Amino acid sequence: MDHQAEKPSSYLYTYVCHEDEVPLCLLELRSLFGDDPDHNGFLESVRSIDVSRSPFIKQRLEIIIQGGSLDEVGREVESLQLNGETFKVVFVEACDSLDYDARRSIERQIGSHIRGQAEMRKPERLYGIAYTGERWVFGPCTKNEALWLRHNQKPQNYSTALSTRVARAVANIAVPHPVGLRVIDPCCGIGTVLIEALSMGVDIIGRDINPLAVRGARVNLTHFGLPDVVAIDDIRTTPGHYDAAIIDLPYNLCSVLSVEEQLEMLKSARRLADRAVIVATEIIDEAVEQAGFDIIDWCQVKKGSFVRHILVCV
Repeated sequence: MDHQAEKPSSYLYTYVCHEDEVPLCLLELRSLFGDDPDHNGFLESVRSIDVSRSPFIKQRLEIIIQGGSLDEVGREVESLQLNGETFKVVFVEACDSLDYDARRSIERQIGSHIRGQAEMRKPERLYGIAYTGERWVFGPCTKNEALWLRHNQKPQNYSTALSTRVARAVANIAVPHPVGLRVIDPCCGIGTVLIEALSMGVDIIGRDINPLAVRGARVNLTHFGLPDVVAIDDIRTTPGHYDAAIIDLPYNLCSVLSVEEQLEMLKSARRLADRAVIVATEIIDEAVEQAGFDIIDWCQVKKGSFVRHILVCV
């Protein structure tokens, strides 16, 4: 049997985050997969998600073979057809954390059953083997390329801007399944969210009332080879309607939005989009509801004593 021709019944994803990022990580996973993980550190889903989209997902293993023991899986992998391509087997840490020697031993054991040439550095096929606590699973493995790390060094930056990790997660939370959707960031600043969203293929535009911010966003987008999708505009008069909006409410130590200005911005966001992810530095639930939104999910992101509230609204 050619297992590679079979459609995998499910995928195993491993994920990792700092303890301060756990709420954001879980909110992103809920958005992408529809629920919280049943296990700490990995989840199974029938959904196929590009592993490099998330700042938290490490690997994706397409489950094409499973068994109650390594020997059972080993017998099954003998039927793999590599068509002359090289391969490598990696141990994917899901349920158990094993030491180096134990991981290598499992990789060698499974690899010895594959009919083909092993290649440790640049294999043409990468396979993963993992233990879920109940069974062993095996299949093609994809590793996260951590693309957002390339966006840390922007020509233009704000000290109060979202980190690339938070911006990327926020984009995924706003549009977990972006095909065919139009998105707007009406307070885009220097384009931190735009860069992450565009790099994932999201159809997004940015607007900002501050000409200097728009200029900085253009410089950053050009630096990363991304299209110029920004323009000067006021969220209160921005035309059109979008499937989703991402709104990082303006935050500046020298200039804080009044309650009236904040509510006006939120009402404008309600007019612009059916769904919104709102980022704020204070609790604004009452204002969000006054603007006509329902909060369906939320989390806090902490960095030292500084807290951001991320609200998913419809």
